[in-house]
Amino acid sequence: MLEATNLTKRYNGVTALDALNLSVAAGEVFCLLGANGAGKTTTINLFLNFVAPTTGSARINGLDVVEQPLETKKYLAYIPEMVMLYRNLTGLENLEYFSALAGRPDYTREQLLGFFNDVGLAADAAHRRVGIYSKGMRQKVGIAIALAKNAKALLLDEPTSGLDPKAANEFSALLTTLSAAGVAVLMATHDLFRAKESGTRVGIMKHGKLVATLNTSDLGHADLERIYLEHMHD
Repeated sequence: MLEATNLTKRYNGVTALDALNLSVAAGEVFCLLGANGAGKTTTINLFLNFVAPTTGSARINGLDVVEQPLETKKYLAYIPEMVMLYRNLTGLENLEYFSALAGRPDYTREQLLGFFNDVGLAADAAHRRVGIYSKGMRQKVGIAIALAKNAKALLLDEPTSGLDPKAANEFSALLTTLSAAGVAVLMATHDLFRAKESGTRVGIMKHGKLVATLNTSDLGHADLERIYLEHMHD
């Protein structure tokens, strides 16, 4: 579903991403780990077509994101570290608005509330203004929007940063649900624990290069931490 082929990005002669080769299949949760500046967010931005690659390609469902930017976004949902919603609208109004933008203006009120129920957002919260939401609640609205859009691929950039343990655990459970539904998930994160809990595979990035790819089922938490720290040494 998601595929990078020799994907490279340079800024003023500085290589932010160096010949990345990566594929994320339907139902897989792939977590990118690495220090700041390792190339994680650059990878996400290239798949979103927020920036153009210097060389190489990023594909979604077999389509090049540069050559077919609108078509590829039909398959895609994006949740950044802080989900951008309209603060003066309720959660329900935000979901209705973004669903319409995604080409689904036909949902009934009950169906929209059903998406909130699926992500664990309380029914009474759906009728409150988003401006008073916690970060965890905003993330749940973001997942509900992805469900309403019927996204086949989900890009996440530090989604659990700043969440309390309960909210982070709930977010991990949502990713497991999406994976079971066949959604391909690519997540950039610093959270080794959540990467192990949520991911099917992890990739360790350093100085723009993917230096290791591991199956989480083969690792314990301590193993992942040890391997990660070994790669972080210069």
